[in-house]
Amino acid sequence: MGMTGRNFVEAYLSDSLATLDAFARDGAAVQNLNAMADVIGDALEAGNKVLIAGNGGSAADAQHIAGELLSRLFFDRSPLPAIALTTDTSVLTAIGNDYGYEKIFERQVLGLGRPGDIFLGISTSGKSPNVMLALDAAKARGLVTIGFTGAAGGEMEDKCDHILKAPSAKTSIIQQIHIVAAHIVCALVEERLFGAARRG
Repeated sequence: MGMTGRNFVEAYLSDSLATLDAFARDGAAVQNLNAMADVIGDALEAGNKVLIAGNGGSAADAQHIAGELLSRLFFDRSPLPAIALTTDTSVLTAIGNDYGYEKIFERQVLGLGRPGDIFLGISTSGKSPNVMLALDAAKARGLVTIGFTGAAGGEMEDKCDHILKAPSAKTSIIQQIHIVAAHIVCALVEERLFGAARRG
């Protein structure tokens, strides 16, 4: 017999809170978020950009993160160059049709990425083929590689300069940690690049 609605809600919220608490208590994860913000800040200050990709809910996260950088997060400031590689249906369907779905992000990284740019690949399993190929392409082109994944790490662990492993094996909970982490990183970047001007 399945859980009742009330039991499911309570169990899910308990799982969410426990995972977020474990993440908050992980000193290495906190240091890692600061390191990610530093490399992104360095890249943006040098005139580079951020490319972001993922599938499904992680595609939505890629677009969310690009929006936080290009628009704003906590205060008004200049836009920051960020591109979600998940949004151009003509590009996605052309590459998918001509080369296969596994190539949809790799081709964009090869075409748009430049040495010193950032590539953020998001895969809750750590083994999405199109994200793995894009990470390989990013490495080959001299981009800094960042990965967001789950507790297992998967293939992504060996392909990233910096990796965030959400302490869960449940896709939906991993995604919750990913967007919390992304907000923290974007906030740190925003403060580093524009905080002094905001404070006057």
